[in-house]
Amino acid sequence: MISRRDFLQVGMAASAMVGASGFGNWARLAAQQTLTQDQLLEFETFGNVSLIHVTDIHAQMKPIYFREPEINLGVGANKGQVPHVTGAEFKARYGIEDGSPSAYALTYNDFTALGREYGKVGGLDRVATVVKAIRAARPDALLLDGGDTWHGSYTCYRTEGQDMVNVMNALKPDAMTFHWEFTLGSDRVRELVEGLPFAALGQNIFDAEWDEPADSFESYKMYESGGVQIAVIGQAFPYMPIANPGWMFPEYSFGIRDERMQEMVDEARGAGAELVVCLSHNGFDVDKKMAERVTGIDVILSGHTHDALPEPVLIGETIIIASGSNGKFVSRVDLDVRDGRMMGFRHKLIPIFSDVIEPDAEMTALIDEQRAPYEAELSEVIGTTDVELYRRGNFNGSWDDLICDALLSEREADIAMSPGVRWGPSLLPGDDITREDIWNVTSMSYGKAYRTEMTGEFIHTILEDVADNLFNPDPYYQQGGDMVRIGGMGYRIDITKPQGSRITDMTLLKTGEGIDPAKTYQVAGWASVNEGTEGPQIWDVVESHVRKQGTVTLDANASVEVVQG
Repeated sequence: MISRRDFLQVGMAASAMVGASGFGNWARLAAQQTLTQDQLLEFETFGNVSLIHVTDIHAQMKPIYFREPEINLGVGANKGQVPHVTGAEFKARYGIEDGSPSAYALTYNDFTALGREYGKVGGLDRVATVVKAIRAARPDALLLDGGDTWHGSYTCYRTEGQDMVNVMNALKPDAMTFHWEFTLGSDRVRELVEGLPFAALGQNIFDAEWDEPADSFESYKMYESGGVQIAVIGQAFPYMPIANPGWMFPEYSFGIRDERMQEMVDEARGAGAELVVCLSHNGFDVDKKMAERVTGIDVILSGHTHDALPEPVLIGETIIIASGSNGKFVSRVDLDVRDGRMMGFRHKLIPIFSDVIEPDAEMTALIDEQRAPYEAELSEVIGTTDVELYRRGNFNGSWDDLICDALLSEREADIAMSPGVRWGPSLLPGDDITREDIWNVTSMSYGKAYRTEMTGEFIHTILEDVADNLFNPDPYYQQGGDMVRIGGMGYRIDITKPQGSRITDMTLLKTGEGIDPAKTYQVAGWASVNEGTEGPQIWDVVESHVRKQGTVTLDANASVEVVQG
């Protein structure tokens, strides 16, 4: 007798086979011009249920460049495990050939050359084409949005999320969960949620005063698809008041709430659910741990950490799907659900090559309508870049270096700090830098650029605290994004050490002197979670700096020495 896990392993083999047929064929194509939409969408319909997953779109409605991380370090049990492999190791693990479309989509290697060959990615009008194609094959497929949707662009900021709500409503998702959306402020979030024509889910979104589930959000919702009763349970970002300003949403509390997640799974099963799906914004390693602790979840659709994996990861009997970010990918998961059990699956991570996938005309028109009032501001050229501008990675990316340089010069500081956020598209050398490009990497509702005095000891404490958020061996204590980006200062970090002893050799770059714990330094930064922060908006600071530079040039950043043990 074959066990359920054996069935799932067969499903995993099928998934790998589907992934190989897609990614493998792309790898053998000589050039982008030979890649077709039919090849990207090719999928042998399987089983009786289909799920479509998008996540972490960050308000990117138009095609962009997006470079995957060069450094994505895992610690503890996750060291060397996906998604904590990049570049050549990633390609070897998944059988991806150098220079192939899949190498361009999934790694950072040769990004500029491949970007010029294969073009931009994403665009919600292309996503609409993919979603409609899947629904044509499986009309009752569920489209699920993992959150970080109403944040990250000029127009999203100006419309307080309305542009993205309008566009996503046209995609007709069945449910979404949340993270950055809450930085619009709780009143605005409630206003938008009340008007949604689909479910707003978060079993871990609680009323802070009464410590009970918040009224505006459902814990889970039941659907019937393919003759199967499906429960979709929402899991919002657990660490909202730590990673983002709690004063913007004081009515709410969050947390992982494993015990309640188990209660919701059991309740849904008791109500007849034959398939349980967790629509999560935990982050991949947190999802892995939750899958180990909560029984009865069949599928976790993972968000927050922006990982893009061409194959699911199996934890016990739970499959975890990672669908990237910025509208760059759509995941399709077909499942065979029989007698109340998931017996197998097939999966495909579909890269949205914008030059290959035909845009959906209705969605293009809607997107252009949202952008039209702001087009002159969006398209204004501020400067050009001679270097690849990107953000993703555990430590400084070149966009972050540029932002730190702007803070140092415009705010007359010794040291600059920029938050380790993961969102933000890339630019290729020779590209114009428009106002939209600057906002794509700076837009937020608390973007004031502060200037303050800090002692060397306090700077060390900040770096240690952020490093522990990133490199604590227990995923449940990894509460932030990537490492805070630093300008004007170098340091050494040993990620294997405990909190308080990871950061050493702090050096002020302009003098070469060690940072004195007792000395005071002028520090400029932005995205402070403190209420009442004063200063110019970060996008204005960066725009002023880029205008003065004309053409942006950056030296390779070698100021951070990373020890991995």
